[in-house]
Amino acid sequence: MLEPAFFDTNLFLYAYSQAPEDRPKRDRARKLFEQYQPVISVQVIQEFIATALRKPHLGIDDEKIDEFLAICACHTIQPIHLETLLQATALRRRYSLSHWDSSILAAACASGSEILFSEDLQHNFSVQRLRVRNPFLPAV
Repeated sequence: MLEPAFFDTNLFLYAYSQAPEDRPKRDRARKLFEQYQPVISVQVIQEFIATALRKPHLGIDDEKIDEFLAICACHTIQPIHLETLLQATALRRRYSLSHWDSSILAAACASGSEILFSEDLQHNFSVQRLRVRNPFLPAV
């Protein structure tokens, strides 16, 4: 059984992007999906769809969005509860994070994951048992 890891939105965007400049990150993201059992939140799903629709140069059309949603059914989806939002607020205030970044962190912590793959948060940042890993840095 694969180790669970929480995946931020950008990894899914790279995995589905058709933009030539995203190829190295696309390959890396897809490899991680084979090495770990992805855990995501509803926020990740919503951000993926919103970004795909807002950035047509990525080449993520409605067919790819539907494919992504079908694949989400195979992953663990971490719900967002009031407790998660309260923890996100505390994280935002303590670490001066954006609301969205603190919400990702709170959902990842609530999921019990020990790894959060994200390009947006500081590499090696840790909270509780969770450690942020930027998989696109050299030698990560």
